[in-house]
Amino acid sequence: MFLEPNFKAQRSGWIEVICGSMFSGKTEELIRRLKRAKYANQQVEIFKPKKDTRYDDEQVVSHDENSIKSIPVASCKEIFEFVSEINVVGIDEAQFFDEDLIAVSQQLALKGKRVIVAGLDMDFRGMPFGPMPGLLAVAEYITKVHAICPHCGNLATHSYRLSEEQETVVLGEKDKYEPRCRVCYEMGNILNFSNVM
Repeated sequence: MFLEPNFKAQRSGWIEVICGSMFSGKTEELIRRLKRAKYANQQVEIFKPKKDTRYDDEQVVSHDENSIKSIPVASCKEIFEFVSEINVVGIDEAQFFDEDLIAVSQQLALKGKRVIVAGLDMDFRGMPFGPMPGLLAVAEYITKVHAICPHCGNLATHSYRLSEEQETVVLGEKDKYEPRCRVCYEMGNILNFSNVM
């Protein structure tokens, strides 16, 4: 479990990244950290991409139906408009933002903000997703969370797409995705490929 840094010499601004596959608890962990910051009387604001309306237009909602009010933004640069008096900035579904999110997060950290970013580290093809690789490179703290593979019970690190769409961004839940371990993910890809041939 992540515990907030408490070093007397620690400057106040830094970046934390929570990453993993679908259904691994990324948003749940983000909400947990933000609620702890609120309990500590810190000023908190959370942002999500405007295009992510799966559960709610404004709430950030975990798969376990925990939620926290957020500000939907079309561009990560809009975050600057809302954070002048904020200590802790949460950003959910980071993979849906563009590469500017890396610079935005670093600028916020340099201004003394604690920036907590949650997102998928890989897309359904198993490739690094959006700005996540860059965020992982510049973050002071990284937490990789895991789901459980429903086929073998091992730790799941991949998001396997059940539908036929080939676009990188396809919003969906259990109807379109399931978590899989490396082996079951590859087995699914081999079986799908052989069905096409």
